[in-house]
Amino acid sequence: MKTVLVIGLGRFGRHICMELTKLKQEVMAVDKKEDCVNAVLPFVTSGIIGDSTREDFLRSLGISNYDLCIVAIGDDFQSSLETTCLLKELGAKEVVSRASRDVHAKFLLRNGADHVVYPEKQIADWTAIRYSSDMISDYFELNENYSMFELKIPDAWVGMSIGKLDIRKKYKINILGFKRGNEFTLETTPDTVFKSGETMLVVGRNQDIQKCFHL
Repeated sequence: MKTVLVIGLGRFGRHICMELTKLKQEVMAVDKKEDCVNAVLPFVTSGIIGDSTREDFLRSLGISNYDLCIVAIGDDFQSSLETTCLLKELGAKEVVSRASRDVHAKFLLRNGADHVVYPEKQIADWTAIRYSSDMISDYFELNENYSMFELKIPDAWVGMSIGKLDIRKKYKINILGFKRGNEFTLETTPDTVFKSGETMLVVGRNQDIQKCFHL
């Protein structure tokens, strides 16, 4: 279990708190607005009202005691940047900060953030790729060159085995498993047969996956 400090309790921060709690993490939630703190109290270990741009306030929280600090402030970049800087100066072990623009991400990384999340851009990228082809059911980017896709099985592949199609050799991609409804099967062999009504989990270079499935 990690102890996590979440600063900024708008919609994004509130959802982070709820998900962390589901994952059995210990969450301290902070916002300068009382109503925002009150809204997350049912989902967090504790909550406190305060201005995260004030060093004395942050110091009182014992920043170095948290495994992770998340700056989820989205409507005030100046406050986000100041908070990020102060957290690192006060001994934060790991700081993840929210950005809403590319330039914000650069400044945050230069001024204390260990990682930056860019929810608007990330969900926009996912939406564009997810719905760009009827074959794609889900998508996860591993890095700028490699991704994992959940794809519908081409009709021409149904009834054939992984070994017979020799996908790894022909296309340099790997099939990790299959999904039917909500059930996953992650054990595959060259004799595993493609079945109608299933989707498959595929990982590889983006250009190889695009070539193989004409995405």
